[in-house]
Amino acid sequence: MSDSKRKSQGDDSRRKKKYRSDGTPIWGKRHVEGPGVWVSCVKGKEKQTVGEIYELFEAIGSELWPEENPDADSDEAEDAEISLEDQIANELSDLKKPRSQKPQQRYANCQTNTPCVIFISCKPPVDPVQLVVKYIKSVQETGVTRTRYVHRLVPVSGSCVANPPEIQSLCKRVFKEYFDKHPGKSFKYKIELRVRNHTTIPRPTLIQTVAQCVPEGHAVDLEHPQVFLLVEVFKSICGVSVVEDYYELQKFNVMEIAKRNDQPSESRVAPDAA
Repeated sequence: MSDSKRKSQGDDSRRKKKYRSDGTPIWGKRHVEGPGVWVSCVKGKEKQTVGEIYELFEAIGSELWPEENPDADSDEAEDAEISLEDQIANELSDLKKPRSQKPQQRYANCQTNTPCVIFISCKPPVDPVQLVVKYIKSVQETGVTRTRYVHRLVPVSGSCVANPPEIQSLCKRVFKEYFDKHPGKSFKYKIELRVRNHTTIPRPTLIQTVAQCVPEGHAVDLEHPQVFLLVEVFKSICGVSVVEDYYELQKFNVMEIAKRNDQPSESRVAPDAA
């Protein structure tokens, strides 16, 4: 076999999608795609963080957006009437179903190629803001983080290439979706901008670009804002969301909330996460 043919076959194998033994695809993407959640974590623990975030988001997501399965009750009734051997055969048959018939994964780890930085994209019906707020409020109330390595979460309702026209288009869409839910109400807002590994657009230009997209009738208030416009710029990607109670929720900083609760690390993790 020629070297060029071997190389071609090697390239093809590397391009093939990877799947688990049960046929479900391995969660992973080469590029950051929103909506989703930025996660900062302990350096060197990125892989473990992805695992615990998957488990956490799956648990919260299944509670907020339970998957519809109208055949579940009838399947359980049928299982009660058939033999154990037939039940096993049915389960094996389900595992052998074509991948197109399997339910889509709601979360995917997008490669950032940066220590301590993870991005988990979320598919509908998952709302990243609702997902993160639900989790943070739970940590505040219970003192249990259910994670060991997560520092901070930043939900974004959408992502785009970090250039002014794309940022404006994204901001207009995200802001409109939020403010349209509160017709006739005027909000005091503050732009919370965080820029990492990005030097192309100056910070003042970014703030001005975002501010121009806020619908009329709302005013800037840096001291007592009612809503926060989160803008996360990382390398060539910009993510945007609108959140409430941002300061009360400690800027979604899990570690900070855990410290305020003043509990040892062992007691901050739920038993099933240990």
